[in-house]
Amino acid sequence: MNKTHFGFQSVDEAEKAQRVRGVFDSVAPKYDLMNDVMSGGLHRAWKAYTLMVANLKPGQRALDIAGGTGDLALAFAGKVGAGGQVVHTDINYAMLSTGRNRLLDAGVLLPTVVCDAEALPFADGHFDLVSVAFGLRNMTHKERALEEMCRVLKPGGKLLVLEFSAVAKPLRAAYDWYSFNVLPRLGQWLAGDSESYRYLAESIRMHPDQATLKTMLHKGGFGHVDYHNLTAGIAALHVGIKC
Repeated sequence: MNKTHFGFQSVDEAEKAQRVRGVFDSVAPKYDLMNDVMSGGLHRAWKAYTLMVANLKPGQRALDIAGGTGDLALAFAGKVGAGGQVVHTDINYAMLSTGRNRLLDAGVLLPTVVCDAEALPFADGHFDLVSVAFGLRNMTHKERALEEMCRVLKPGGKLLVLEFSAVAKPLRAAYDWYSFNVLPRLGQWLAGDSESYRYLAESIRMHPDQATLKTMLHKGGFGHVDYHNLTAGIAALHVGIKC
């Protein structure tokens, strides 16, 4: 059986899918709170920037992959209007259910689909925009997922990948100390789960850096690819345009 990484551990591919599901089953109820605490609220600014770069217009179609608690899907819905379409997806039912309830509480009803980014159940060339925020690093076959994202985009369509990335070198020691000493303790204190947050810190270190991910997008079928470092590279927004 093929091996892959789960944080710093080497595990069977099938086991990784189960263990990632367990992480997000655990963190779903406190996910938004923990994001605020972990990032000092910066994740909201990063997503606001992503929304600006998306530049969605009324009537367009958007797919939010690993959409989790639905904040980007909700923002996209406000841009495309009643004549557009936003599809909110996640592979994890607990995360998707939390997001669906949040959307309903806001008075927004969107198609909500449990699906695997490596095998998207959508037609070729259907969407104007595909987004994945803080989800790509948890996917086992990232190359396959990127190819699928490209497939469902229209020619000239845009992919946005918002993800934790390689922080600027002067900050790495402090960032590592925070990630492996403070973050698990916050997870235990606020969510009763230190190990899931230790995995999240490890998964960031195993994720491709900015330049590597840019190359992966090119190989996945995207012609023009660029990235924007956010907060000294703690996060990065990759933008790919389908040929």
